[in-house]
Amino acid sequence: MPKAVVLGAAGGIGQPLALLLKANPLVTELGLYDIVNTPGVAADLSHISTPAKVEGYLPPDDGLKKVLTGADVVVIPAGVPRKPGMTRDDLFKINAGIVRDLATGIATTAPKAFVLVISNPVNSTVPIVAEVFKKHGVFDPKRLFGVTTLDVVRASTFVSEILGDLSLSKSVTVPVVGGHSGVTIIPLLSQSSHPLPSDFSTSSLEALTKRIQFGGDEVVKAKDGAGSATLSMAYAGAEFAAKVLRAIGGETGIKAPTYVHLSADKEGGAAVQKEIGTELDFFSSVVELGPSGVEKILPLGKVTEYEQGLITAAIPELKKNIETGVAFIQAPKL
Repeated sequence: MPKAVVLGAAGGIGQPLALLLKANPLVTELGLYDIVNTPGVAADLSHISTPAKVEGYLPPDDGLKKVLTGADVVVIPAGVPRKPGMTRDDLFKINAGIVRDLATGIATTAPKAFVLVISNPVNSTVPIVAEVFKKHGVFDPKRLFGVTTLDVVRASTFVSEILGDLSLSKSVTVPVVGGHSGVTIIPLLSQSSHPLPSDFSTSSLEALTKRIQFGGDEVVKAKDGAGSATLSMAYAGAEFAAKVLRAIGGETGIKAPTYVHLSADKEGGAAVQKEIGTELDFFSSVVELGPSGVEKILPLGKVTEYEQGLITAAIPELKKNIETGVAFIQAPKL
């Protein structure tokens, strides 16, 4: 039965994420790890009347190794949140080292686990995890995911608002591809399961696209510097983790956009590279999940001229982000 682990479980995303995983009946063991407060979070959650047994660990006494032993799904929200005026590059300098060290722990203790990376900037932190796994000879592209579900959740919510019916938000499906920051977030609104109104103007489409791309800024501003998108990110992370848990449990036909190494499905990945016109290693695509992780990477399909422009604008930024992550691990240490 699945053991889920949250690395960074005492933080703003980690605590609500752990709560949602504790409430998931598919989870039978829940391991929590952080540099502070984890035993307290674990004790609090352990009083909730669901089957999952909860244990919390701190770094001393091999805490990371203990929490990862036997892990099936590892979710990583660890790191510092973005503050007003902080770029994702600023964020990278702090979070890259945290993610590298956690990835090393996974590579040595739970190399077969499904790894779901939330720590920003995802466009760079997922390549960091991949490079660490390669160094340890355990890289399996089918089992490594960048969680972009918040972009999908926002797109569903905002389209439902425009349609005037928030009850639709669970059924509205908008493929969001590319990456997980700013202009690399590409909502394919033309493929929405619930089409936008026929009189929806170009300027309205541009405004909606920008809101999906920069929704995080909206939250940072509204929290007046006191936080970032923690609750919505925890919800999105738990939603994606639930899909992975269902897939490894044998449920079929589960699809979701996620930031993956395109070699996870060589044929599908090559098709996406052809569609975007460049051989990027990582690209958020709609994937079909199965017991081994990524079963198929699905093509982007028919996109509008406007959406093609978004793809073109995203490519240089994505390339730079990926190179930054790879270089962080590959660069010789002085």
